[in-house]
Amino acid sequence: MSQDIKRRLLVADDDPSTRQFLAGALAGHGYAVTLAQDGVEALEAARTTRFDALLLDCRMPRAGAIEVLSALRGDTGAASHAATALATSAEVPASLRTELLKAGFAGVVEKPCRVASLMDALAATLGIDSGLRILDDDAGLMAAGDPNTMQALRQLLRVELVELAGVLAALANDPAELVERLHRLRSACGFCGALRLEAQAKVLQGHVRETRTVVPEALARFRAELEATLAAL
Repeated sequence: MSQDIKRRLLVADDDPSTRQFLAGALAGHGYAVTLAQDGVEALEAARTTRFDALLLDCRMPRAGAIEVLSALRGDTGAASHAATALATSAEVPASLRTELLKAGFAGVVEKPCRVASLMDALAATLGIDSGLRILDDDAGLMAAGDPNTMQALRQLLRVELVELAGVLAALANDPAELVERLHRLRSACGFCGALRLEAQAKVLQGHVRETRTVVPEALARFRAELEATLAAL
């Protein structure tokens, strides 16, 4: 993430140790973190401050994640009315995951969570480092060896991206196949210097592997990077 503009996150959890862990992990990766210890505090903070994302525990005193997000989405005047929301829970059975996604959460993070999984979830929905170039000729030349080979590889990448764009919606229903396609795409991007798309593919791949679900926000973020790369090729 670019350090010039820190993304603001709200972390709401009634467990002090969890709050401390999440705050430290997120701050260490360049995020500006605000903490809340229950649902009412979380809702008040989200109504007055514009956050880029919300991490809401499913079971908190006074209001859980679903109640907080429902109230926030229903308040068009709230500063974080449309903020990306991720739910956290120590237990995530399939029924709860389905309920949370239907409620509008962009993902579910199971606690105790690995820092890498949390970072993938955030980057998959918020986007990767804004400082990365869409196409980096120096990186492409280093990988391909010469300009002619790099251009030939970029033309092959263009064909692959056009085909992938056409099936992306269908892949949302096949997480395993999407992970495989992203694996192949990352290799192709690396040879072409397509740094932003490679990075977005990596975090989406990690997020889908962890959650076994393709959420609309993450897929839309990836599609935006795909289309930007196509325009640049």
